[in-house]
Amino acid sequence: MGISPYKRPAYLNQKPMKLAIVTAYPPSKVTLTEYGYYLVKHFRLQEEISEIVLMTDRTEAPKDLSFNEKGCTITVEECWDFNSYGNILDVNKAIGKHKPDAVLFNLQFLKFGDKKIPAALGLLLPYLTKRKGIPTISLLHNILEKVDLENAGFTDNKLLQYAYNFIGTNLTRFILASDIVAVTISKYVSTLEKKYGAKNIALIPHGSFETPPRPDFKLPDGPKQVMAFGKFGTYKKVEVLIEAVEVIRSRTQENIEIVIAGTDSPNTPGYLDEMKDRYSHVEQIRFTGYVAEEDVPVIFGESTVVVFPYTSTTGSSGVLHQAGSYGKAVALPDLGDLSILVQEEGYRGEFFLPEDKESLADAIQMILMDDAYRTELAEANYKAACSLPMGAITKMYIDYFKAIQVQKSKGQVIDVNAMQLGPSRVAH
Repeated sequence: MGISPYKRPAYLNQKPMKLAIVTAYPPSKVTLTEYGYYLVKHFRLQEEISEIVLMTDRTEAPKDLSFNEKGCTITVEECWDFNSYGNILDVNKAIGKHKPDAVLFNLQFLKFGDKKIPAALGLLLPYLTKRKGIPTISLLHNILEKVDLENAGFTDNKLLQYAYNFIGTNLTRFILASDIVAVTISKYVSTLEKKYGAKNIALIPHGSFETPPRPDFKLPDGPKQVMAFGKFGTYKKVEVLIEAVEVIRSRTQENIEIVIAGTDSPNTPGYLDEMKDRYSHVEQIRFTGYVAEEDVPVIFGESTVVVFPYTSTTGSSGVLHQAGSYGKAVALPDLGDLSILVQEEGYRGEFFLPEDKESLADAIQMILMDDAYRTELAEANYKAACSLPMGAITKMYIDYFKAIQVQKSKGQVIDVNAMQLGPSRVAH
């Protein structure tokens, strides 16, 4: 199965809107920061948006608004903090202050904190915004029903896992109070519809952050770089990657550099420092630390293969879409969400067994040692990324907001199926 291109309906009112986006944003280290950046970057280019109110977390350094393209006005409202008990009041107050025409929440379950109460209180915000009568869409990157709570860093206590699931179910009901809840994987749609009886679930693909010009797929001179990118320590573990490359080095004479690009997960501070100490004896290994947006193309561009050393998944993968945008071959664990994403959106990769260094070594070696195969994967991923650019994704959100306005003006209950918007899934 794949996802067909989306054609915009002609009936929607094109009156420009003032859009509030509640999200973490660079230089924040909170989850979904990068996705927030690209949402803002591409929404601001849409003619239907007159102003963006960026409702973001407070940071010491100023927000990164250095866009090259001309776009609409951006008003920055720093109105929440990670793990703050006051976020629910502060964001609600900011929405009242700016009076947006629509609000988009960029969410996952640990968006507002990794402590139970602040995290839970923040997730009540879509319910409150909807109560104000403002068209509200919540983009939910993961659903608790599909999260491995132990591997994702929530808890390994079985009793607490039960409690999390109970609380998560009730928090999901508050998020579902949004006019529309957008998810990026089709399986999430069916799960939410079946469990909660929801009719307001929209499939809106993750989208590719950038679609650079077609690369030549040639490798730079020097060692072949095996790269992992993200926030590490919970379900993203670098041990298996490092040890897999050591296995390859024992088998071959290949010149390989290991690149760990990113930072600790907020749930596991100190993890990468621990890894540096543990693997200090390993040659040609580089920990880049935080990667600024302007350096992302370089990190990906120099890589031979992008590896996903995940023990579980918590939703669609931004890193996979980035790898596709830069035309890179990937090695993926054979896990639920990633497998579904590859199937639905047309990505390709070499699969391995999670947490198995020998299996991962085999997958990486297949790509490193066969340049034609590496190029074949890279070209397929670039094609998949180009089929769902972020500009098209933001248009879908705008059309859903317009459709909400139409249904509300007619006094209708919001029903996504009646809107007939979004992409359809078709066979490749």
